[in-house]
Amino acid sequence: MQEINNVHNQMIRGNMKSLVTGGAGFIGSHTVKRLLEIGHDVVVLDNLKRGNKLDKAILESIQLIEGDVRDIDIVMKAAHKCDLIFHFAAVLGVDIVADTPVETMETEVLGSINVAKAAICNSTEKIIYTSTSGVYGKAAIEKAVNEEFHVSPSSSYSIAKRFNEIYFASLFQEKGLQSCSLRLFNVYGPKQDIRMVIPRFFNQAMKGDPLPIFGNGLQTRDFTFIDDVIESIVKVADIVKGCEIINVSNNKESTIMDLARIIIEITGSKSEIVFIDAPKTRYDFEVQRRFGSSEKLKSLIEFYPYTELKEGLIKTWEFHKMHS
Repeated sequence: MQEINNVHNQMIRGNMKSLVTGGAGFIGSHTVKRLLEIGHDVVVLDNLKRGNKLDKAILESIQLIEGDVRDIDIVMKAAHKCDLIFHFAAVLGVDIVADTPVETMETEVLGSINVAKAAICNSTEKIIYTSTSGVYGKAAIEKAVNEEFHVSPSSSYSIAKRFNEIYFASLFQEKGLQSCSLRLFNVYGPKQDIRMVIPRFFNQAMKGDPLPIFGNGLQTRDFTFIDDVIESIVKVADIVKGCEIINVSNNKESTIMDLARIIIEITGSKSEIVFIDAPKTRYDFEVQRRFGSSEKLKSLIEFYPYTELKEGLIKTWEFHKMHS
């Protein structure tokens, strides 16, 4: 497995200029760090409404533009002479998305239209877009979903993501703009903020507070470690041509109950697990079972996410302890 996952390291190109929208966020900040290691010149566009996860040393090595992807003039400025655009700007967090569906959809749709216009204007080689496993909706599944699985998005967030997948595919067909839409499955790791379940569980476990779980805790997710996701992103940017929609998943399902138990174990916490009813505002986001297949990803770039959940959680916990 390790040999497969290392085979293309030497192929990732440096000496390029890249724009990362949402580059001060969780996935964006990790991507920026990796691009700098490869040798890219990096421009970050972020409205900084949810904070800034870029380290001081990183900030000194990039061009940071504070602005909103819904502003075409700002996007045009940020994308000037960029070879690649990593388009991650989004409204995140179930509660925030549920409370602000209009902002969520405008950020996705208008932001992506502006990014595409800027890419075409600057003859940008490719857009790497972060979509979501949420496009698969609530359909009952018996095996890992692949990219041919019928999509059925139900939330404002996932509907907008699916629209953008189709929009980027249409742009390739009509104008030749290359893109990869990556359907990410429950990404976690260092620097993720409290809006997400894993850092929230860690905080609660540190304090000895109860870990609340919606429903019976038997719902499953495919938790994918951030380092694997970033390596997938940069390899896709370098290797994959044309227009593709690709799952980025760990290929394993874990229950939320198991997640909570592992976190209690590795933190040494005395926290208890409690079960609560999900609020009605979360209905569109509640899925009983979901895990993905990364076979297409592996066939295209000879790499796939392989970090086991407990291993990734231990790495996340070590970071969490140091920065709490």
